[in-house]
Amino acid sequence: MAGHSKWANIQHRKGRQDKLRSKLFSKLAKEITVAAKMGDPDPDKNPRLRLAVKAAKAVSCPKDVIDRAIKKSMGGDAEDYSEIRYEGYGVNGIAIIVEAMTDNLNRTASNVRSYFTKCGGNLGQTGSVSHSFDRVGEITYPAAAGDADTVMMAALEAGADDVESDDDGHWIYCQVEALSEVSDKLEAILGESSESKLVWKPQTRTEVDLETAQKLMRLIDMLEEDDDVQEVTHNFDIPEDVAAQL
Repeated sequence: MAGHSKWANIQHRKGRQDKLRSKLFSKLAKEITVAAKMGDPDPDKNPRLRLAVKAAKAVSCPKDVIDRAIKKSMGGDAEDYSEIRYEGYGVNGIAIIVEAMTDNLNRTASNVRSYFTKCGGNLGQTGSVSHSFDRVGEITYPAAAGDADTVMMAALEAGADDVESDDDGHWIYCQVEALSEVSDKLEAILGESSESKLVWKPQTRTEVDLETAQKLMRLIDMLEEDDDVQEVTHNFDIPEDVAAQL
């Protein structure tokens, strides 16, 4: 059971949610619409939609926004979005994965490439950095859910593969295809989770200095502010002394 990096991308993203709330709701609604359009509009019959709705509720997305997004998927006016992944390197060779959902591939590719270039990085080919990450399901619980041993036992009982715990909470990992089932079983044991989703989990992390961290954070901010970008994942870690200076 390894300690989870409190400076991982999920923490950075959560820190920006207050500033970009309406943009966040828009991205969540887009995922809900696409999930409902690809499967069944009933969350109970569509695992991807169920997870998308759960993610929206976790950040207090209004119910009418969720309902409109599902309804939109059943109408003829729903945009035709393509899901695409970009991979590249930030300054000092830090690996970054960008997941986007767009109705204009040329626009999104041009924008993402320009962000990397402006921040001293470069966009690579698909597969150029993803080999350094594992695609897994991630279920997040607050520290109040229990101590590390209690959560570990619950996770194993639910069929999870690994748990990382620290003072900030618990991160439970499982196989991609098992996310919905493991999430439901954990909910019966520990209560409702903070978040359940598919993630790219870095196999190793690289600590960065202040200058590198500033450049990388600028790149991530630019990417996350783009309407087409859904998720940004990286493999760097910011030591506490550097974080205090940011």
